[in-house]
Amino acid sequence: MIVFRRKPILIFLGITFGLSFLLYIPMIGMGLGTQGGLTAVLMWCPGIAAILTSRICYKSLRGLGWRWGQTRWQLLSYFLPFVYAGVVYGLVWAFGLGQVNADTLASMGSVQGLVTLLLLATLGTGITALGEELGWRGFLVPEMAKDLDWVRVSLLSGLIWLLWHTPLILFSDYRSSTPVWFGWLCFAVMVLGISFPFTWLRLKSGSLWTAVLLHGGHNFIIQAVLDPLTLDTGKTFYFTTEFGLGLAAAGILVGLIFWKMGAPTARA
Repeated sequence: MIVFRRKPILIFLGITFGLSFLLYIPMIGMGLGTQGGLTAVLMWCPGIAAILTSRICYKSLRGLGWRWGQTRWQLLSYFLPFVYAGVVYGLVWAFGLGQVNADTLASMGSVQGLVTLLLLATLGTGITALGEELGWRGFLVPEMAKDLDWVRVSLLSGLIWLLWHTPLILFSDYRSSTPVWFGWLCFAVMVLGISFPFTWLRLKSGSLWTAVLLHGGHNFIIQAVLDPLTLDTGKTFYFTTEFGLGLAAAGILVGLIFWKMGAPTARA
């Protein structure tokens, strides 16, 4: 494959996975539930790799896509996960596959709850999302796009993104209560699907911030809002969380929509 013959990509991947494996070991041994700090550091491994690789290969960080671009792409990026995740969880509640947790809903509606959600929606998810997206979409996607069409960039970058998550899914508690193979398969489909809007928006806007906002919005609405709001009724986890059928199906649908939109104009 052409993309893996590019020296900057090999350097980036080597640094990213090298740093990450140093963190996988304690995280797998002790579990993510007790390793919140290490999780945040892990999410910055791709970003650190992007910065180091850019300095080594290009002597500059300008190619990472720092400019804001058109606000319409930023708004679409942030609220897109609210749409696809909202539909999935709405259907889960409507068909009785899960129930709304009234206590959690009341807690979120309090002043303290709203302040907490606001912080999570901005700083809480934005800082860690920036760490990942500096690497995946800030550096890797435009670097791959120098040689490959955007569809192959979406698939290959999505596959790398999936492989980076895989050790924690298989060997730690980064999963739901469903069988490991089922959770990994659903996560894989979701990640490969949503890699299409991530790539399309990054190349169309020329801006790293579309990816940061899309990633931050995805993590916030699912992990901080919808998952805590949903009570398990027996089979709920087979349809919810990032390891369920619902978001896997949403990933396929969203990916197809962006694929149908055609190639973006690369501006990075």
